Amino acid sequence: MEIIVRGGLGRTALAAVVLAVLMTATGCAYALRDLGPLPPRFSGPPMAADTAVAEMTSVLAAEGFTVEREPSNVLGRCFERLWGRHTPQTANAALKAAFARARSQYGWQNGPDMGSETLTLTKGNWTVLAGLPTEPAQGLEATVVMSLTCVDAGTPTAFPASSVPELTPEPAKS
Repeated sequence: MEIIVRGGLGRTALAAVVLAVLMTATGCAYALRDLGPLPPRFSGPPMAADTAVAEMTSVLAAEGFTVEREPSNVLGRCFERLWGRHTPQTANAALKAAFARARSQYGWQNGPDMGSETLTLTKGNWTVLAGLPTEPAQGLEATVVMSLTCVDAGTPTAFPASSVPELTPEPAKS
């Protein structure tokens, strides 16, 4: 019985190779042709990190959030994080209002749908993501964490000047 199974597997593998060669030799290789460079992942000029952070800080503050910025110091990544605090009773409504304000005042667009508990916005090369705050412990303010991520981290406009460390090459070892 084992010999038949092994022989069957060998024939199946051979048939798969023959089929792959035939598909490539006929018209299926046409689908793999080079279509040129991919289109840009965002439209318009890239926006500086300081601009994205300033706009989002402004809309959060306008809705009553106390906002702190936690910049990323990782070279080659453009990622910013904002922490906001608000009274727990109205934190969800205030966060939704801040996102609506960002759309109306600064031209941010709705981002990808990440579910009912997450809000997203996009503008230029930036995407903003914030989860709706959960109920905090008694006597504490609700905390909102807003993540700002840049699509094109290689551009010099993605980083504020103060966050890009000066690089000096190491001497050559002999």
